[in-house]
Amino acid sequence: MPKNHSFRIYLARPRGFCAGVDRAIDIVKLALKLYGPPIYVRHAIVHNQWVVRHLEEEGAVFVEEISEIPEGAVTIFSAHGVSPDVREEARRRHLRVIDATCPLVTKVHMEARKYAEAGYTIFLIGHRGHVEVEGTMGEAPDRIVLIENEEDARRVQVPNPEKVAVITQTTLSVDDTRAILEILKQRFPHLKTPKADDICYATQNRQDAVKRLAERCDLILVIGSRTSSNSNRLREVAERQGVPAYLIMDESEIREEWLDGVRAVGVTSGASTPEVLVTAVLDRLKSLGGEEPQEIVTTEERVTFALPRELLEEIRARNLSVEA
Repeated sequence: MPKNHSFRIYLARPRGFCAGVDRAIDIVKLALKLYGPPIYVRHAIVHNQWVVRHLEEEGAVFVEEISEIPEGAVTIFSAHGVSPDVREEARRRHLRVIDATCPLVTKVHMEARKYAEAGYTIFLIGHRGHVEVEGTMGEAPDRIVLIENEEDARRVQVPNPEKVAVITQTTLSVDDTRAILEILKQRFPHLKTPKADDICYATQNRQDAVKRLAERCDLILVIGSRTSSNSNRLREVAERQGVPAYLIMDESEIREEWLDGVRAVGVTSGASTPEVLVTAVLDRLKSLGGEEPQEIVTTEERVTFALPRELLEEIRARNLSVEA
């Protein structure tokens, strides 16, 4: 027999798609409209299986290696960015490339090149194996040292302590990097640190919103893929605030026993999670005894990023609308 639950639902805002994700998905949809399927995408355009599956249904083909793409095909680089080696391989295969790299990731790549050309050792705070980290490290592999945790920061050695700089994976927030940065600053007083606007606004805003949810809730549900770095961080932020939290793909993963004794449930979603999944989770919670959701607003986001120049020129040449 289903149990009788009664609880409030608080919904974080901002949540879900950031400007970089919106732009990347629009790029794939517009490329399909302009050139027709198949359109090849190196790596998942964003880390959400629902988004990838729906784009596949429209004719996008996702691959992990450039070698899997037929010569001359229309190819999109994902929002996470790629290394110079990948770009060179795409040129050799005469691929028609459309770059969906998030402009904030591009900015980190530019910083890496600038410091490398000036002879700096560059610390990259991030997670080994993450596709964004791999792309950034590829900009200057002989100059970049990956720092994953505080222990790495304590142990790292460099040839010239007076020429060191630090950059970060964009899906980490100020909170995520603070302790590591403090250790590096203490060890290397000449360290060049990121500017405040180098930190991804969306990552920080979504984590701040989770902290607000944690003030009111006994349980927090984060909707997102397990491969999504920023979604995993949202769950960790909630747990650091002392609130049980679960990362779920969709409403089917909600377990009724989680709601035992719960008076208020907080709901948020990662930066690559579509709103349709949030709606389905809210409907499921309401069917289990949840009240009508109340939105908790921490900040309003008005950031937008322009489409790539080559795509805009093609759209203008064909007198088409920019609507995907």
